[in-house]
Amino acid sequence: EDALAYHSTEPKGKIGIVTTKPTQTQKDLSLAYTPGVAEPCREIAKDASKAYEYTARGNLVGVLTNGTAVLGLGDIGPLAGKPVMEGKGVLFKRFAGIDVFDIEIDEKDPNKFIDICKAMEPTFGGVNLEDIKAPECFEIETKLKEICAIPIFHDDQHGTAIISGAALLNACELQKKKLDQIKIIFSGAGAAAISCARHYVQLGVCKENIILVDSRGVIYDGRSGINGYKREFSQPANTKIRTLADAFIDADVFVGLSVGGLVSQQMLKSMAPRPIVLAMANPDPEISYPDAIAARDDIIMATGRSDFPNQVNNVLGFPFIFRGALDCRASCINDAMKIAATMALAELAKAGNVPQAILNAYDLPSLDYGPDYIIPKPMDPRVLIYESVAVAKAAMDTGVAQQPINDLAAYATRLERLAYSLGTSSSL
Repeated sequence: EDALAYHSTEPKGKIGIVTTKPTQTQKDLSLAYTPGVAEPCREIAKDASKAYEYTARGNLVGVLTNGTAVLGLGDIGPLAGKPVMEGKGVLFKRFAGIDVFDIEIDEKDPNKFIDICKAMEPTFGGVNLEDIKAPECFEIETKLKEICAIPIFHDDQHGTAIISGAALLNACELQKKKLDQIKIIFSGAGAAAISCARHYVQLGVCKENIILVDSRGVIYDGRSGINGYKREFSQPANTKIRTLADAFIDADVFVGLSVGGLVSQQMLKSMAPRPIVLAMANPDPEISYPDAIAARDDIIMATGRSDFPNQVNNVLGFPFIFRGALDCRASCINDAMKIAATMALAELAKAGNVPQAILNAYDLPSLDYGPDYIIPKPMDPRVLIYESVAVAKAAMDTGVAQQPINDLAAYATRLERLAYSLGTSSSL
């Protein structure tokens, strides 16, 4: 009832449009529209890059969906998914000051969806794809990245990978495990799981040490019903590991992107010493936090929930990644930028001096790097600075920044002022 009331009070929904220039006088209106508006049109017609000078394009992201995989609700269609897309717009604005148009597209054919998105490219500085089912989401993002000259980012894939990657780095450090030696098992083999596995390999995990388990068991060569994306992490046909319980034996890391209640305490007990558990099913993790720590006193655990330590929350990623990408006018969001985002989050968790406002918000006397604090809190205003700067720098280092930032220190100061203006904290 509270959720319905929140969305239905006037004005309806959660987002709106405000003007950013004076509109009080006749002269104001003649500049905003005809005849004055013709002047920037002429300039943009001569030089397309002037659109970033004379329009809102450089701070505008399109949140695009076809509603085929909305949260845990499944294929409910684009219209029913609109509240989620509006909510995404709220988060972009609240955490990074980025404007959003949410676009709900009634089209399931991947090629037609791609054509529609491509046709809207002139509108946006970047596109956040959202709630599109696998495996079509892989095809759609890959093709759009090939044909568009603006950042294209499917958050359901990469957001979880980037944030959980930071948790993995710090957990391995604390548990004294080497990335190239750990054995990782995944429960779930959808878009998020595949993207996480790929990202972990980029961070240094050996691909051969990753085991994917879907609803039918372990992914292995020769098993029927495996698409090409799952096959990327397929085990040899002669593997003796066939079930999730089999995969748990001597595993160092469990990554859950499936359904709640799937993992038992006995499974955790069969893991290697000092295990790492990232149980990210929502709203209920694959094993509850109390059950996990009761089963293993040497565990480091993260979930998708805010009521337990180490919340893996995608809001730690997409607003700040797009902030950095837009500010240097990146033509894409590449692997180096994703890795930079992960590294920035991992670094911030170890930086200390967590703002008092954050401690107050979570009713904590202190918050220090350790098993219960391996990734920053979503409300920490420093995330905007650490992550956006790192992403922009990576874009410049890899040659995809079309408008490089000459002074990163000054950029960080500007982001600090933005954090204040957004009200992310009363004190940095």
